[in-house]
Amino acid sequence: MKLILKKTIAYILKLESQLILSKYKPRIIAITGSVGKTSTKDAVYAVFSKVAHVRKSEKSYNSEIGLPLTILGIPNGWNNPFIWLKNICKGLWLYLMPHKYPKWLVLEVGVGKEGDMRRTASWLKTDVVIITAIGETPAHIEFFNSRKNLIEEKSQLIKTLKKDGLLILNADDEDVFAMKAKTRNITITYGFKEGADLLASGDSILYSDTDVPKGVIFRIDEGGTSLPVVIKGVFGRNHVYASLAALALTSGLKFNMINAIDALKNYDIAPGRMRLHLSVNDSMLIDDTYNSSPFACKSALLTLGQVKSSGRKIAVLGDMLELGKHTVEAHKDVGKVAAKNCDALIVVGARAKAIKEGAIEAGMKEENIFEFLNSQEAGGFVKTFVGRGDLALVKGSQGMRMERVSEALILDKENKDKLLVRQDKDWLKKS
Repeated sequence: MKLILKKTIAYILKLESQLILSKYKPRIIAITGSVGKTSTKDAVYAVFSKVAHVRKSEKSYNSEIGLPLTILGIPNGWNNPFIWLKNICKGLWLYLMPHKYPKWLVLEVGVGKEGDMRRTASWLKTDVVIITAIGETPAHIEFFNSRKNLIEEKSQLIKTLKKDGLLILNADDEDVFAMKAKTRNITITYGFKEGADLLASGDSILYSDTDVPKGVIFRIDEGGTSLPVVIKGVFGRNHVYASLAALALTSGLKFNMINAIDALKNYDIAPGRMRLHLSVNDSMLIDDTYNSSPFACKSALLTLGQVKSSGRKIAVLGDMLELGKHTVEAHKDVGKVAAKNCDALIVVGARAKAIKEGAIEAGMKEENIFEFLNSQEAGGFVKTFVGRGDLALVKGSQGMRMERVSEALILDKENKDKLLVRQDKDWLKKS
């Protein structure tokens, strides 16, 4: 019964969304990839919100129901049929009566299994498609016959481009860059690889005068001009890539590059994505608890290794889910990277035991590795384990609820509902 209701609601919302798009004719930017969709969406929104009336997907609303929620400007009704009925009425009212509607929509498009792109986004007519990165072992690969099938599924979004539409691709990801051959549309590439249309270089950690980490800094070269870019309060190349995608789009649409760079300096970055926080016992926390994949986890660990710290570097890593036959190998590989980039390792969950194995194989002493079954246990331990000057990275797949570890560590508990992921009532009710 629930499945039938969900399909019925999804169908009605899709129809209403098509009506709204035909009436108001907003320009659509659609973003997909296995890594960095939400960060890229937020970066694009930061730039566009300075020059136009724009709406972005809230949270990570990127599914068959999530896209219509953004298009219609309505909240998720979860399991409440009365809220869904109210939402459907709001969508109809938006169509029947004139409203002020955004000129641009920035939509995050996700796929979890084969055929999802057709159900989720094939009905869109997009002005811009941005494809971020795939990675060696992408998230959700468990539900695809092969990595090739997953890549093909992601690339289907290109077919939604209008004839004069713009394709933005990450040049550093070979599989994404190869998608350039799938279209005749104008394509702009970005990355650190020589030949990218928007070329990045010199990315590093930005520090205050007292050596406290403040964010990231890098340079971009485009059309013979070299400019510095600063992003405060976050770390990691994922935010560099997100900003590059937004700046590549800025270039493609002939917007002012200086204004775009300024908009990215302090833009509103979603919780749980390599954000820096003060934490208990005079330590610091890098909160990356939104989700995890092998590519993203390794990247986060490399960043942890790069940041200066007067104390220990501690990695708190939970299971990475939906990897299927790649599960053990992928976790071991992460462990090997962890061994080279942290002083202490805390693993959480049954699958994360392989992270421990990989770390030991790479030379990490077993006495510096601690195991826990769940995030509650890990949080209870780590809040007494960290000390003055320590820097802790917390990361894991969504289902592991690693934000509970960050909650135990974060100093500003009064604002945790704004600073951490999954703090709304529906999530807090879940075990």
